Amino acid sequence: MARPELSAEQRSVYERIEHTREHLFITGRAGTGKSTILNHLSWNTSKIIAVCAPTGVAALNVGGQTIHSLLRLPTGIIADHDLDQPAELKKMLAAIDTLVIDEISMVSADLMDAIDRSLRQARGKRHDPFGGAQIIMFGDPFQLPPVPPRDPDERAYFADTYRSLWFFDANVWASTPLSTIELVEVHRQSDDRFKQILGAVRHGVVQADQAEELNSAGARPAPRDVITLATTNATVNRINAERLAGIRGSSLRAVAEINGEFRENTYPADEVLELKPGAQVMFLRNDPDGRWVNGTIGTVSRVAGTVWVEVGEGSAAEEFEVEPTTWERYRYRYDAETKKLEKEVVAEFEQFPLRLAWAVTVHKSQGHTYDSAIVDLGPRAFSAGQTYVALSRVRSLDGLYLRRPLQPRDVIVDPNVVRFMRGRESAE
Repeated sequence: MARPELSAEQRSVYERIEHTREHLFITGRAGTGKSTILNHLSWNTSKIIAVCAPTGVAALNVGGQTIHSLLRLPTGIIADHDLDQPAELKKMLAAIDTLVIDEISMVSADLMDAIDRSLRQARGKRHDPFGGAQIIMFGDPFQLPPVPPRDPDERAYFADTYRSLWFFDANVWASTPLSTIELVEVHRQSDDRFKQILGAVRHGVVQADQAEELNSAGARPAPRDVITLATTNATVNRINAERLAGIRGSSLRAVAEINGEFRENTYPADEVLELKPGAQVMFLRNDPDGRWVNGTIGTVSRVAGTVWVEVGEGSAAEEFEVEPTTWERYRYRYDAETKKLEKEVVAEFEQFPLRLAWAVTVHKSQGHTYDSAIVDLGPRAFSAGQTYVALSRVRSLDGLYLRRPLQPRDVIVDPNVVRFMRGRESAE
């Protein structure tokens, strides 16, 4: 599949990463192409980079490792605990020019400081931030917050040690320059009014006329098979199970083949997938031949040992045979003979790249684009950025349907994010 060309804005960001040693935080609203830049960097950089992310699923999506696995950090609060670093880990971390962190908004201040301390120690440069490595961070704090610790002692530690839980309040940034680049060109939506409304939701400054426009547009009855974006797994599983049970006929039950170190909570697809002709599904991987992309919605047309899925509508509909695909989990290691950083496969997960898709969680919709969707926030949105993520998956107001009218309480923005982003703007 041809990789997307960079826009002029995206290319200037890539060039800045490639030709400077600056620590950069690359952000921007949904659909501005943060992932496009990261993918381009992975394939084209001349630097020795390691790519990581805070969760197993996020790491899998960018072909990297989790932060904890890459740096071999203990779980929980790390604080000033001793870091055990075997010789091969030190060599591997010393070989990195640039550490790339995706979904940085989910990284806590404590973990950010642990990354700094780990790199200083491994690279033998205790007085240089991050041991002299360049740090490139991608993410949008208006979309995904860090998960607060459940343990009351850990919460007390954060309250005493940091201004907030967020990565940008880590101690390392008090003495280390960090440049923020906010991408402004939205590629997902073309309707300027909808872009304006989404921007207001993102920043928590929705005007009465904008709310009315959203609610009146979303109040129409939705076509039967429009995907539902819901806030809980329970709602999603119920909708998908009910709709699948309502289809008569034989089903295909596909069990994933799993080899190596794969924890259940990092599976990229369902371990057991049941499909019937007529089931609505979503693709979970880009097709190498460009027939579908991650997030494309289709309908199962046939099952017989393998699966055929119809994509598109009317005369434009096409039927494709879908083969199982393999997701690979990587680990970085230093090769002493070649003196290079190598990426080796440590686990494989093979399954059809499909998921039932009459409904999906808002969280799992992250990064996807839909022509139309029903947004079901339940009784209320319960985390910062959740409403913005849900609304911004849709290309236009014409494709937006709301299970209930949005209320002011559904638009939640963390004041720490507003403080940080305003501070970056005034510093630029």
